[in-house]
Order: sequence, then structure tokens, then C-alpha cells
Amino acid sequence: MINLEKEIREQPSVLAGICEKNCETAQKIVDAAKAAGIKNIYFAARGTSDHACIYAQYLFGIFCGIPCTLGTPSVFTKYGAHVDLSGHLVIGVSQSGKAEDVIEVLKSAKKDGAMTVAITNVEDSPIVDVADYSLFCGAGPEVSIAATKTFTSQMYLLAALVAKWCGCDKLKAELKALPENAQKFLDTMPAEIEKLAEKYQNIPGATILGRGMSYPIALEGALKMLETNKIKMKGYPISDFHHGPIAQIHTGDLVFVLAPAGKVEDDCQEIIRKLHGVEADIVVLTDDADAVFEGCTKVVLPYTGSEFTSVFMQVMFFQMLACKMTIVRGIDPDVAGVINKVTITK
Repeated sequence: MINLEKEIREQPSVLAGICEKNCETAQKIVDAAKAAGIKNIYFAARGTSDHACIYAQYLFGIFCGIPCTLGTPSVFTKYGAHVDLSGHLVIGVSQSGKAEDVIEVLKSAKKDGAMTVAITNVEDSPIVDVADYSLFCGAGPEVSIAATKTFTSQMYLLAALVAKWCGCDKLKAELKALPENAQKFLDTMPAEIEKLAEKYQNIPGATILGRGMSYPIALEGALKMLETNKIKMKGYPISDFHHGPIAQIHTGDLVFVLAPAGKVEDDCQEIIRKLHGVEADIVVLTDDADAVFEGCTKVVLPYTGSEFTSVFMQVMFFQMLACKMTIVRGIDPDVAGVINKVTITK
């Protein structure tokens, strides 16, 4: 079994260990933030970690009513500007803990008296030395170039922080059940995904569409396919796709639509109708077994309780699809050419 698939299959155990490792620190972060009257959150991240932060933006907004900014580290590092982050909670997310530009954002924020948190998979990394508090993925070494278990563990840490902040018992219960649902996915979905990989192994590219909670998964899913299979993929929010980008879709083009049960189902049906108008090849990912998507290939994912956690099943789908496609295409996903496992930007 290749490293990529091994690490995808480690996710149930990784997710199961996160709370015990981080529960006490997460509570301290929430208590300190509330005591300080924090009303704004600023995220600093790159690449895959950016996508985890976009997920957190939605959660903090929906459950806590807290506006979140996805930071621009080059403002600090390349332009030498000062952004006043006083009164903010500043969260730096870096799987390796070595992202120099993310670390510079935390350093600047600390000078402003901001509260700082690091999320990383490496406990003795430089980012930990800078932050007031640190949360750890506990995913163990990730050898494959494509981030899989570190990404979902970042998402889980951020969601757990939101659950503590807002005190939502339903979200807490869904997170507690996620390891079991991740294992259910691995027990039931790979054979179906392998058939899709065989069917679409020669595609030149594809598009992934999601709205709300699924938007960052559209971005991450495209990245996983691109970096492992060298296929041109792009993720879009459904709301923006109506405003121009749909013009790139032609007859037979492959489009994945992320359609979880919840608030965005109607938006998914609307874009599917438009995609039928240009005769696109549509694959719909849903956790609603009863939903009807006429003229589409429907993939039913395990139901996790809400769209707030169904995204974990969606991203595991694209991780596994990327993995299975490398196998049928004869590609080694651990040899990526110009891509490095740890990328340092300044």
C-alpha cells in the first residue's frame, strides 16, 4: 500500500486522539479569549492550511457570531507593513510549524498585545515558540507529499475550538462521532471510488463546486487531485460560479458538485440545472440518500449529522479518489517533481 493511502486510512485513529491531547489547552484558549473580550479572529496560513481556516471562518461566524479574517502574510513580510491586530485572537496554522511568513504574523501580533495560537503537527517546531498557546494535530509523521491526515486534524481542532466557544452540544456530539464515521467511510466507499477513478483516469481536468461549508472542500479537493495526478482542477463557490466561470464548461466536461443535506441543497440543484444545459458530466456528492439529482452520477457519503461535519467525508472522498487515480494512472504520488512536502514562504 502506498504512503498516501496508508495516511488516508490513519485518519479515524488520528481524529480519535485529538480531544484528549488538546482538550485542556482548548478550554484555556476559549476562557482567555472570552475574558479578554475577543471579538475578531485573524488567521495566518498557507496552502492546505488556508482551506482549513476558511472552514473555520464559516464555523466561527455561524456558531459564535465572530468575524474572521483570512490573513495576508506578505503584507507583513514582503511589504513590511504593520497591521494593528490588538484585540484580536490570531491563529497561525502550519502543519510543519516552519512557515516563516505565518510566524512573522504571530510575532507582529504579539507586539500589538494580541492573543496568539499555533496549530501544528510538530510539537517542537518554531511556531510553538512564538505562540501563547499551541494545539497539536497528533497525526504522526506524514510522508506523502499530499496533506491528508494533517488537514482533517487541523479542521477537527478548529471545529472543536468552536464547539467549546459556543457550547453547542450537537456539534460536540458530531465531532465525537467523526472517527467512527471516518472508519465507516473507509469500510464502505473505496470500491465505489476506485470505479470512478477507472472511469475518469484520462480526463484532462475537472471542476469542483461547493457552497458554504463545502466551499473550502472544493478548494482542497481540487488541490489534492492536482498535486497527486497533475490534472488541472479548480474549486469554486457555487455562488460565484454563476457569475462568469460557468462559461468554461463545455459538453462532456466533468464537474463535481458537493451537495450535503442542509442549507445549500437548493443552490446545488440550481447549478446542476445550468450544468445540464451545457451537457456537463456531473458527479454529485451527497449524504442525503433520498435526494434526487436527475441525470447525475450520485455518490452517497456516510451521514455525520449536519453539513458542518459532512465536509470531513467530502474531503476524504477526494483524498481517496486522488489516491486511486494515481494507481490506475501509474503515478507515484510521493514523487511530485517541483512540489516539496514542506514549503517555506517568506
